[in-house]
Amino acid sequence: MKTARGFTLIEVLVALLVFSIIATVAAQMSSQYISTYERVRDKTFAGWVADNRINELRLQESLPPVSVTTDDIEYGPFRWQVRTSVINTQDPAIRRIEVAVGKFRGDGSEPPQLHSLSAFIGAD
Repeated sequence: MKTARGFTLIEVLVALLVFSIIATVAAQMSSQYISTYERVRDKTFAGWVADNRINELRLQESLPPVSVTTDDIEYGPFRWQVRTSVINTQDPAIRRIEVAVGKFRGDGSEPPQLHSLSAFIGAD
C-alpha cells in the first residue's frame, strides 16, 4: 500500500506566510527606492534651475539692481518657483545673489523650497 505524499496544511500556511513577508518587504523597499529617486531628481533639477538663474545674472552687461523677484518657470517636465534676492555688500561694485528654488505640486499650494544657492557678482 502506498502512502500519500504531499504538503500538510500547516506547511502550506507557513510557506504562504514566508512568501507574504518577503513580498511586503520587497514592496516597501521599492517604494523607498522610488521616493529616493524622486527626491534626488527634484533636487538635481532645482540645482540646475538655481545655477541657470545665477549665470543669467552674471551674463548681464551691468550689475543687477538690488531687488527681490519671484518667477515661475518651466524646466524639464515641471514648474518651478525661483525667488532671486539681489543684496548690496559693503563694496558697491559687488552684489550678493541668493536664489531659492521650489517645485510646484499639483494642489496649487506654495511650493516648498528644495534648493538654495548664493553667489557674488562683481562689476567688470
